[in-house]
Amino acid sequence: MSTKTVPQSILLALVLAIAATPGCQDRAAQAEAAAAAQAQANEQAAAEMGAAFDAAFTAQNWPLAKAQGDLLLARFPDSAAAKRIAPQHAEAEAQANAARDEMRLAALWSYNVETVKGGKQLSAAIFAREELDTDGSGKHPVRLIFRDHPSWGDSAYLVLQAGDFDCYPSCRVQVTVDDAAPRAMAANRPKTDEAIAMFIDDERALWRMTREAKQISIEFPVKAGGKRTAVFEVAGLDRGKLPGWD
Repeated sequence: MSTKTVPQSILLALVLAIAATPGCQDRAAQAEAAAAAQAQANEQAAAEMGAAFDAAFTAQNWPLAKAQGDLLLARFPDSAAAKRIAPQHAEAEAQANAARDEMRLAALWSYNVETVKGGKQLSAAIFAREELDTDGSGKHPVRLIFRDHPSWGDSAYLVLQAGDFDCYPSCRVQVTVDDAAPRAMAANRPKTDEAIAMFIDDERALWRMTREAKQISIEFPVKAGGKRTAVFEVAGLDRGKLPGWD
């Protein structure tokens, strides 16, 4: 038997001849038909996902619309439905992100109604975005509280968990709303051991400053030396919790 290598031109001719046989032609046609059927099925599935997205978008259910759009764009990015919803999906994503951030900001506030002598005490409180080292022992929370007391009246004050304010009998703090210029405000540290608290004298002015604000920064002096700045993300404040303050 000859062991000579078959020339490549002959091999190519054999492959072409085999591909031209009816069996190969049938297999090629079947593969083409299967691909077309799969493409049609994909378009149908994408269209159904697009309809689900449309329903959520119309209902302004932004988290659901975003999720439906995410799924469609991930599974069938080249489909007609994916191309159609792309602009609306971007809007749904922006709205969903805004709604999520709105919920986060609202959750930063805590509200309390307490029965006290003379009626009810109402309060709205929020922790600073970041803890601060106010006495050299490490970082601790700083809290801002607005309080409506039937006997003591309205108050706005900061509370420390460690250290103390250098504000006896009074001082001035710098209050900044978003990117505006700082504003000096009078403050005082009452002689009491019940809480490490420093009151802002004009509580109503501070309350008004929270309106339309994203964040408020309060720079205050501490006994440990120097000043600290507490930043509060106030945009989620439910102003109706202290009726009459506005």
